[in-house]
Amino acid sequence: MATKVLVVDDEHSIVDLVRGYLEREAFEVHAAYDGPAALSLTRDLDPDLVVLDVNLPGIDGIEVCRQLRRFSDAYVLMLTARAEEVDRIVGLTVGADDYLTKPFSPRELVARVRAMLRRPRTSAARDGQPEGLLRLGDLAIDPGRRAVTRDREQLDLTAREFDLLVMLAEHPGRVFTRAQILDRIWASEFYDDHVVEVHIGNLRRKLGSDPARYVETVRGVGYRAVEGAP
Repeated sequence: MATKVLVVDDEHSIVDLVRGYLEREAFEVHAAYDGPAALSLTRDLDPDLVVLDVNLPGIDGIEVCRQLRRFSDAYVLMLTARAEEVDRIVGLTVGADDYLTKPFSPRELVARVRAMLRRPRTSAARDGQPEGLLRLGDLAIDPGRRAVTRDREQLDLTAREFDLLVMLAEHPGRVFTRAQILDRIWASEFYDDHVVEVHIGNLRRKLGSDPARYVETVRGVGYRAVEGAP
């Protein structure tokens, strides 16, 4: 089956441009031109990836991404005309996987889309069998269901946050460099260490008030899951 991409932008010329490049690469492309339509189509189509503009009528792209993350683990590539760092951080904080600043190269957009889709999702069971339950302290991590629970309460993690947690929890005590995390979770040369830091920060915040309770920073190297986490 063709990979489904939803392109969301209120500028029809940009949607047509992106659609043309993606369809040449054999993607199945759908379009929305405002925030409410983007959320509705995401529910109906269950796309693999959403190209999402920040400045949308009805509901802006940041809020669309925030709401989308409640029911979809689609990869999200955000488009913004504002280059300030705070906008990029906000976009990543609500669950976006990457961003491009307008004007952008359509070829670069296609390359980033392919990079995000290069790795199979963690939710795919190996050989058709459910993946084993992981434990990290009082966390129960179910890769097959993409669920994390503590005291029977499910935690609300984005797709990337979940993938990060699984990667670390599979090897408690092992230190992963930022480069290793980029290669395994993002599989692309387009990302930098800042993306890892933002997602680690978001993951820690959702796991608990103590920032190093489950995931520890090894200064100058990277991160590791805490062995014997409470």
